[in-house]
Amino acid sequence: MKYFRLNEYKAMIYRISLVYLMYSFSRFLFFVYNYSLLEIDSLFEYFKLSYHGLAFDTTSIFYLNSLFVVLSILPFWVNTNKTYQTFLFGIYFLTNLVGIAFNFVDLIYYKFNYNRTTISEWAVIENENNLPAMFFRFMIGYWHVFLLFFLMSVFWIFLYRKVKVNYHPYSKGIFSYVSTSIFIFLLTATIMVGGIRGDFKKSTRPINLVDANRYVNKIQHADFVLNTPFALLRTFNKKTFKKVPYDVSDLIIDSLVQPIKHYKNKLDVKPNIVLFITESYGREYIGAFNQNTNIPGYRSYTPFLDSLATNSLVFDNAFANGRKSIHGMSSILAGIPSFKDAFTSSPYANQDIESVVSVLNLEGYDTSFFHGAPNGSMGFLGFSNILGFDHYYGKTEFGNDALFDGYWGIWDLPFFQFMKETIDTKNTPFFSTIFTVTSHEPYIVPDEFEGKFPKGTLPMHQCVGYTDFAFKQFFESAKNEEWFDNTIFIITADHTNQVGYKEYYKPINRYAIPIMIYSPDNKYTGLNSTLSQQIDIYPTILDIVGYDKPFRSWGRSLVDESLTPTIPFAMNFNGQNYQYSKGNIICIFDGVKAIGFYDVNDLGLETNLISNRTKQMDDVELSCKAFLKDYFDRIIDKNL
Repeated sequence: MKYFRLNEYKAMIYRISLVYLMYSFSRFLFFVYNYSLLEIDSLFEYFKLSYHGLAFDTTSIFYLNSLFVVLSILPFWVNTNKTYQTFLFGIYFLTNLVGIAFNFVDLIYYKFNYNRTTISEWAVIENENNLPAMFFRFMIGYWHVFLLFFLMSVFWIFLYRKVKVNYHPYSKGIFSYVSTSIFIFLLTATIMVGGIRGDFKKSTRPINLVDANRYVNKIQHADFVLNTPFALLRTFNKKTFKKVPYDVSDLIIDSLVQPIKHYKNKLDVKPNIVLFITESYGREYIGAFNQNTNIPGYRSYTPFLDSLATNSLVFDNAFANGRKSIHGMSSILAGIPSFKDAFTSSPYANQDIESVVSVLNLEGYDTSFFHGAPNGSMGFLGFSNILGFDHYYGKTEFGNDALFDGYWGIWDLPFFQFMKETIDTKNTPFFSTIFTVTSHEPYIVPDEFEGKFPKGTLPMHQCVGYTDFAFKQFFESAKNEEWFDNTIFIITADHTNQVGYKEYYKPINRYAIPIMIYSPDNKYTGLNSTLSQQIDIYPTILDIVGYDKPFRSWGRSLVDESLTPTIPFAMNFNGQNYQYSKGNIICIFDGVKAIGFYDVNDLGLETNLISNRTKQMDDVELSCKAFLKDYFDRIIDKNL
């Protein structure tokens, strides 16, 4: 065996082993940075989950290193040459450092996204025109992550160079060299195919994101088992908007989902509507929405909104349908939630969509959308055009870059006043929506307001206070205008953000948002704790303005007082599974079947009741299937 390439094979195995080591290290850092969200309670549990994560690591590592492995073991006769080994060095670190870099991104981003980053995240940044500034800010704000990545990379290179391939010209024994090389190549290829698939069984499909749930008792542990390169690879170029093969009849859909709503609240005078979609303004921050949470030492950061809530209709059990701003926009304005991927970035977004905007346009409303970011940011301009807003007001229309925060858009206070002054010039009735920007990372306020608002325990808290003050100034100036008394104000959020209380770490509460309706004549008041969600806002507005024709809506009116209202439910997607709450049951649905049932008050998803399955659970799972079938059918058939 003189010409057997033992030294080369040992070096290759060593180098691949180093990749496993770095994936394990990045998983450890993921735990350190997100331990409060992951809730891993013991060292045994940590290592058990890490062990299960090896299968997902193997898929990522074999994918990314396939070229390196092939070039390492094919019989090129120059494999041991120094120049060739330098070439392999470059291939190895080019692919692996990129993969590991995505793991490091999720050290921070997971706190905002609550799931491993997938290819759908591109929809968040593809329309941003200030990416260099955003990246530079990220580097400054999270310098410690970049430092850790740099130190790990240096150490990795050091370890790589500890084992070298000895030069050997292989001038003799060609047959032995080639035959053994081919054998090892075929053996390696077989191992790699099995590693990429997750096993060697022909009867099973390759492992995917949902398979991480096979090994966990807590939903959030699946994100620890996974790695970010795996999530990106498994979602790349995947068509997530496709019809689902559920055996659910139209009769069942009409009964359980009621996709066509028809309200009878005919009005002589139509009210104006002002809708606030408040960036990252989770329910946690607002005292009026936490009266029944019994959180020890709870503190509110919204004195004005708390005062406004005393004369408003407050929904303190409301949830976002998605995790991103663009998800919130389509959910709220069109009643179209996003799950695996944003509807707005799908091939089906460019179609005629019946929405609150299109309906109110037909009803004679002046419709306008306000967003203080650079025009086009977040894809809002494009989608607002699809919805049919008469007017779009962005940073360009505001016309004063001196009040730009340098990152996201115009500070909330001046932009709120700009909206109010613009509304003053409009004919009634009008429908105006504002999507705020200041209550967002990097959590800064204008210099003149530094120290004015409580810093609290999170960087987010002073921004919450600042935006609350912007609300106060808006309402104090607006109440003097003629249009004010005949205007209904709706305040909600696109998604949640930083978490300060354990109650809001719970998986279901990671989507907890406020919904509040204020009418100057006190028409809508009280505290309502029934399930509600973003897609309920669209039918609620149509009910409020007295729209009396049938329309498509998966949500329900929150002010409907009929005897047969749609049964309240809430639905979102946690990165691997659907979370569907209805009645007394939370159903965790993997896209094929229910994998968990929990009591509706078990927001931490701690006690899975599936082993004692009941008819009520069956009914909730059927409702979930009926919703998804109608959802995908209507989107793909362009019947929105």
